[in-house]
Amino acid sequence: MSVWGYIISRPLEELRIIAQWSAAVLGESRVFRSVPNLKESLERIEEYVMVSTRLALCLFPAWAIGQSNVKWITVKDGPAPSFSLASPSISYQFHVDPLTLDLIHDHWGGYAAEAVPQFGGNMNGWAGFYTFRQREFPDSGRGDFRTPAIHIQHASGDTVSAFLYKSYEVKAGKPSLPGLPATYGAEEDVSTLIVHLHDEVSAISADLYYSIFPQHNAIARSFRLINKGNSTATVLRASSWSIDTPNEELDLIDLQGDWAMEAQLNRRSVGYGEQGFRSTAGYSSHFHNPFFALAPPSTTESQGWATGYSLIYTGSFAANVERWSAGWVRVLLGMNPLHLSWPLKPGDTFISPEVVSAYSDKGFSGMSQSLHSLFKNQLSRSNHTKETRPPLLNSWEGLGFKYNHTSMVELAQGAADLGCTLFVNDDAWFGTDYPRDNDTLGLGDWTPQQKKFPEGLGPYVEDVNAITVANSSRKLTFGLWVEPEMVNPGSELYEAHPDWILHARTHNRTLVRNQLVLNLGLPEVQDYIIGTIEKILDSANIKYIKWDNNRGQHELSSPSANHAYILGMYRVIDNLTTGAPRDPMGGLRSWTSDNTDGLDRLQIQFGTSYAYPPSAMGCHVSAVPNGQVGRTTPLAFRSAVASMCGSRSTPLVINGDFYRLALPDKSNWPAAMFALPDASAGVLFAFQVRFMIQPVPPPLKLKGLDPSAKYKVAGKVNGAEYEATFSGSTLMNTGLHLRWPKGDYESVILKLERL
Repeated sequence: MSVWGYIISRPLEELRIIAQWSAAVLGESRVFRSVPNLKESLERIEEYVMVSTRLALCLFPAWAIGQSNVKWITVKDGPAPSFSLASPSISYQFHVDPLTLDLIHDHWGGYAAEAVPQFGGNMNGWAGFYTFRQREFPDSGRGDFRTPAIHIQHASGDTVSAFLYKSYEVKAGKPSLPGLPATYGAEEDVSTLIVHLHDEVSAISADLYYSIFPQHNAIARSFRLINKGNSTATVLRASSWSIDTPNEELDLIDLQGDWAMEAQLNRRSVGYGEQGFRSTAGYSSHFHNPFFALAPPSTTESQGWATGYSLIYTGSFAANVERWSAGWVRVLLGMNPLHLSWPLKPGDTFISPEVVSAYSDKGFSGMSQSLHSLFKNQLSRSNHTKETRPPLLNSWEGLGFKYNHTSMVELAQGAADLGCTLFVNDDAWFGTDYPRDNDTLGLGDWTPQQKKFPEGLGPYVEDVNAITVANSSRKLTFGLWVEPEMVNPGSELYEAHPDWILHARTHNRTLVRNQLVLNLGLPEVQDYIIGTIEKILDSANIKYIKWDNNRGQHELSSPSANHAYILGMYRVIDNLTTGAPRDPMGGLRSWTSDNTDGLDRLQIQFGTSYAYPPSAMGCHVSAVPNGQVGRTTPLAFRSAVASMCGSRSTPLVINGDFYRLALPDKSNWPAAMFALPDASAGVLFAFQVRFMIQPVPPPLKLKGLDPSAKYKVAGKVNGAEYEATFSGSTLMNTGLHLRWPKGDYESVILKLERL
């Protein structure tokens, strides 16, 4: 039934009451006082009844016509529908404003049975109507003075958009995002709502995609713009996640840092105005991670609510949290507008990267666990996601640039004798006219060095594969280092194709680490990398690739060059892994930090775990004094820190829920544990940074156990074997009192098994 069909079916007096009520809400009741008899002005009746009925349909959803249900998605249908994505633990709610046909955000968080209408402040103020709306997809130029989620410059030069509601559809499962990484799932995992909006003036449509993952307490959002007009528009800003939250006291938690000090936890109060961070490095980079959390100041690791937001995108990004005069907080996460300006030609579609958000009422650990489970089960497509990772030895710390076939096989034998099952040949294996004997030469020329490997990689890898791993019948597997996005000026590739480099006219091309960046936005560069790396992989039995990235992007020819680059990189990786995956693919994209110092790594790994599962992190045990910081720590300490990650992990690390028990920036005795989801087993990692005479260490209260079950706790404490039996309730509520030895950088690993 249409709006007018509904209107003409109702008595006039009822409509008059509706109109007067809604006009009062809008601060417009003075108009009705000037029209004592509504029957005398048919045009005014039509105008105000249309407005009021739209508003009533929104604020009183029971009046809506019909109802649509798909698993976890409910739509109260009608000309101005309301939408709810809900599970027993979470709700995401918004509705169509019948007055403006904008989308209005109602709620994101714990489960709520119904939406509660939101009313603004004094709408007679200077700011105007739109600044007092909790908008779901805020555009620009119509009176909303806050930062928009979408900003488009049209062919006329203006930047005004008016995306109004048209229709919706619901789907079981989840559509893919062509050309971009994204979460996925079958009908039993996820359902998707698609809301269609359209700007009549510019003839640009926007399709908003909302997917709910009930098992992970998570919502995924992205959007698509379709240019249905006759002229090219330019997308200036694209935030895939955008909501306006109520006036609540909030903290913003994000991960900042730099090379060798990544993922430093940063917690601050959300005050008035804009607070945020971004990357303009061309990649998400070491400086800021495309993740943040919002929570009340009272939220801790195990108590209180929190929402986490993570952008599934590798390029430049921007996060913006803005508290407005009404106290409402706008939350935006998406692409960096400084690296966008994407041309949208007639008939073209622009797809925004996906943002996922997880809600927890069990503190930051609960929030992290939801993101971890989502990423492991609905994002990673690796065949090895749930497999125990092979312990590996990387050649770089041992031999650097100076090696050959013989010395590498000797090092591989030493790795096998230690029990490593994977040997990785790092940098310096390539280069013909420009042999890679230092970091100024050879990048881009992916041909094995004749001097080091006169017979090529094949026979050399065969020799490595012939080595038997100690105390087993397994043979050693082989991995190789590449950095295919980069090139040295001293290379055959650069001599042949200087135009393949990211550059802007005749500006100097900035060297970092003696290298330049190939423009992966060019199809010919993508094809070169795909062909070259495939040839290498086919030349030998290579089971693992360490894909490195050692600098940011300079001299972009246009802001849009960054997104074109990232799309090209995704095409390259997809081609190299689809059909014959040789994952995991490492380097900067899973290598947590070049800083392998045990103490620093504690903070880096704990910080990274707020967004990403420890099983996805790469960790090494390196020689001491440490090459980055010069610190000497015991081997047991370094090993325990590295064992919390994917490269030295046990099935408990791969499959367990991760709990941060004590944070390294808050405690001298940081600790964490993994517990299997069925509470049948767990492992505790505990550390003492400095020995202290006083105070005594606090008890370690464990998490994730069955309070009614008994657990055997076993390991080595203070140099001696330790074994005891406790109930889950005792371990979680009383906790363990560990006896630490006199000494700095001590560690304990205890395994728990339900009896």
